[in-house]
Amino acid sequence: MDENKALKYHSEGKRGKIEVIPTKPCKTADDLSLAYTPGVGKVVLKITENSDNAYKYTAKGNLVAVISNGTAILGLGDRGALASKPVMEGKGVLFKRFADIDVFDIEVNEKDPDKFISIVQAISPTFGGINLEDIKGPECFYIETELKKRCDIPVFHDDQHGTAIIASSALINAAEIANKKLDELQVVFSGAGAAGISIARMLIQLGVKRENIVMTDIDGVIYKGRENMNPVHEEFATERSVRTLKEAINGADVFIGVSAKGVLKKDMLLSMAKDPIVFALANPDPEITYEEATATRSDVIMGTGRSDYPNQINNILGFPFIFRGALDVRASEITENMKKAAIFALADLAKEKVPEEVKKAYGGKDFSFGRNYIVPKPFDPRVIEWEAVAVAKQAVDDGVALKRIKDWEEYRLSLRERMKKYWDDGTSSEKR
Repeated sequence: MDENKALKYHSEGKRGKIEVIPTKPCKTADDLSLAYTPGVGKVVLKITENSDNAYKYTAKGNLVAVISNGTAILGLGDRGALASKPVMEGKGVLFKRFADIDVFDIEVNEKDPDKFISIVQAISPTFGGINLEDIKGPECFYIETELKKRCDIPVFHDDQHGTAIIASSALINAAEIANKKLDELQVVFSGAGAAGISIARMLIQLGVKRENIVMTDIDGVIYKGRENMNPVHEEFATERSVRTLKEAINGADVFIGVSAKGVLKKDMLLSMAKDPIVFALANPDPEITYEEATATRSDVIMGTGRSDYPNQINNILGFPFIFRGALDVRASEITENMKKAAIFALADLAKEKVPEEVKKAYGGKDFSFGRNYIVPKPFDPRVIEWEAVAVAKQAVDDGVALKRIKDWEEYRLSLRERMKKYWDDGTSSEKR
């Protein structure tokens, strides 16, 4: 990406990428008296009487906090809270563009996990949900776990679960195409941070055997008895005698990279089993390039985090729609079953016929379920209908929804109608 182009995008016109726009008129003295004093006093008393009224009279129900301390900024490491602001604003754009969810980005200059937790907990009444972002591991696991205990709204660390959800969905379909069973897959990870650990945990829930997973980090294979491991690494320490990525990947069915550029070499790819599944997700430069992987193995099923190659495994397919479904039923949390509902919804949607409007968004390219199309495209307007509905339904089934939806078909159509304004071609809901 050209640096000048990126800087110009962020600096021209209004600085940054987001703004706050009033949703009620404020043009007359009467409007002012309603928007502020004395009108707001009436609302304050209603909320005092019943806290649920905050969802009726304020923006809380459609407002998500995107919060970071900047300790693990997308591939750039610890650059501090302030430097994370462009990323958090970007998440706000995506929440709004893909799911019509409002966002306040909040950059917290605090690295102490307990102090960070206390700060986020203290401001949580403002929001309907909390999206944690770019917080380094292993602290991120502790922070999310504690905030889920202390808050009565959904708390979701996207670097963990967003990546895990999309990668899991892609792997379900890739394994089907390769005619391989999940419980027989030999899976090797490069990268044992938040994303790697969360993907591994989710794959186990879906049927991959823990003993068939080997995780590696910058020091090599994570194995039983290795020194200087944290408790999260202990969870995935292998008993196999392999010590390097090269040794571990020999004969493996799946490689999942959430680490660094160029980690997966040609000879390693050649040593993998027939129809290898390779998800090289380091951004912007993957563990092995798409060109190199496909030139090395014609039978490889390849996915990256990039939009300029087939099979983009990217969080954009997850967090906006998961929060949409959770907010719409006022879920108190995002359960494991809700995450799995999102996984299966995406996996199933990839098998559906792709409409012309999606092809148009990608320069007229044709897509159909197969090696080069294992997950839906982010600009597929059907994603919100499939995923948000699945998540909302599961929240109800799991007993964490405080609001019931009586007619699911009506809800699905309302999502379609809600998002019409975001699709440039003006496609009508009847055509979708």
